[in-house]
Amino acid sequence: MRILKLLNKKYLSIILIFLLYGFSVNSENPVDIWSLEEKKSLEENTIVENLEEKSISQNSIYEMQSQKIDQLSVDEDQTLISKEIEIIGLYDPAKNGLNINMWINSDGDQILNLFKNINKTQLSNDASEILDILLLTNSYYPSKNISKQQFLEIKSKWLIKNSNLKLIEDYLLNNQIINENIKLTKYLVDEYLSRSEIEKVCEIFSKIKASIEDDYLSKFKIYCLINRGKPEEAQLLLDIKKELGFKDKFYEKKISYLMGYVDEPDKNISEKSILDFHLSHRTNPEFDFEPQSSTSKLIWKYLSTSNLLYNIESIELTELDKVAIIEKATHDKNYSEKELYDLYKRFQFNINQLLNIKESSKLLTNIQARALIYQGILITSEVGKKLELINALKNSFKNEEIENAFDQEMRNLLKEIKIEDVPSNYRKFYDRYAYERKIVLTNIKINNKILHQSKLLNYFREDFKIKNIKKDLEDLLKKIKKDKKYYFSTKDIILVEALKSDGVKVSEKYKGLYKINDSEMPSDIQALINNGDMGVAMLRIVQVIGQDELKDIDPETMYFIISTLNQLDIDPIRNRILLKVLPLKV
Repeated sequence: MRILKLLNKKYLSIILIFLLYGFSVNSENPVDIWSLEEKKSLEENTIVENLEEKSISQNSIYEMQSQKIDQLSVDEDQTLISKEIEIIGLYDPAKNGLNINMWINSDGDQILNLFKNINKTQLSNDASEILDILLLTNSYYPSKNISKQQFLEIKSKWLIKNSNLKLIEDYLLNNQIINENIKLTKYLVDEYLSRSEIEKVCEIFSKIKASIEDDYLSKFKIYCLINRGKPEEAQLLLDIKKELGFKDKFYEKKISYLMGYVDEPDKNISEKSILDFHLSHRTNPEFDFEPQSSTSKLIWKYLSTSNLLYNIESIELTELDKVAIIEKATHDKNYSEKELYDLYKRFQFNINQLLNIKESSKLLTNIQARALIYQGILITSEVGKKLELINALKNSFKNEEIENAFDQEMRNLLKEIKIEDVPSNYRKFYDRYAYERKIVLTNIKINNKILHQSKLLNYFREDFKIKNIKKDLEDLLKKIKKDKKYYFSTKDIILVEALKSDGVKVSEKYKGLYKINDSEMPSDIQALINNGDMGVAMLRIVQVIGQDELKDIDPETMYFIISTLNQLDIDPIRNRILLKVLPLKV
């Protein structure tokens, strides 16, 4: 406890005042690659005793620190008050037509089972957007057959899976729920540090108001204090933690070096955590590390973003184990694809191997076979043969679960082929992989000859001012009734039913234009609606959408999705969906 031993009583008093009012402590198997088919946290209410012989009373630095951090008015004899969190989220319920009580009638067993199924699916952008809103809207916890911690865990797992760091940061800091979401907070700071964004990490810790209970996060906090030029505060916090039983010799040695207590750096390297690895790097001027296949993804990313990966040009082609590591790292986007394929070009093959790639590859290792196939792609001009080789290379990567290593390069190779030259048996393959699917922003074109593409769509825009919507609807229905050839589609029904849900009256004479099939609504969703279970009903909608984008969902399914939102009065989400699926886009 170097700092404490250097403090006299006067200086210690200043530190105590500062703490109270201004310091928050807070084996290669044969595979047919030629087939075209796709195969202890610390309790912070413990009083720190005897930090200084006569100058620190039983009320302890740590107690006063906690009082300041929690920002609570407490009696002098109180050591800790825990704040009960009842509502957490980011979004105002009214903004999206939801309700603060939307989970009150929910059964936890249904919630847990639905999320078990949802987590097995790679949700589309549309489904993910709805789930984000559902989980991050301010609301009370469900209480039947589920605990608050279980519900928080559901949110954390989804946020980690979706990996939107800004959203996670806002969720944690706006609600100040660090200690309730230790795993999520660790994920956030580890991800930022793996990207070598140490300043971003420390900015997060500067915004945490509560005292941090977790040892790992506390280590981050101490390091950030040093990184921000506050070594005295860092040392004092470390001393307090050591009084409470904290022990980590590796970490302490690194901190001692950063604090200037020792001149010689500790050159030991730890891969126990990304923080330990970062400290190993920062405290060793001669840092040198060669990653292995077992090296964690976080450390690989850190090495990449810190320019610490070894030069591929220095790798000998006989070192196939290193080439395998490079392939895996390329799959994880830590090496560029160009670097890997430049490496493949260095392999030497004879003319017979290049002329008989399919047979020759069977006698090579998988790595050598991939290099041979790639070189064959480059020298082949016949389109059918080139596509066969591209498909074989893709399958080879996919078989070893490193298919992302042949991602952009595959698209580049396919783009060089004109679509009219693609043989029919490879057309599906070409269409799937030649171009990335992009979301194209389009304008809405009004077509008053079709009801669901008519000017009535303007009603669902946020900025639209309601005037004569009933008259506009009646005028269009009148024209449709006179047109004996007009087919009243499911999308037309969806539009009219949405308007009726909002109170727009339809004359009796037009009610025979279409018929509603009530059997299209799943009975379990209707039961949830009848029971006022908005939360689980919306989870079922997310599950129904699943991997599909809204524009690709069939009209019958879309009908019951909109019907659900109508009955639940969730108009803002409904309107955004309608404007995605009903209009003609140009």
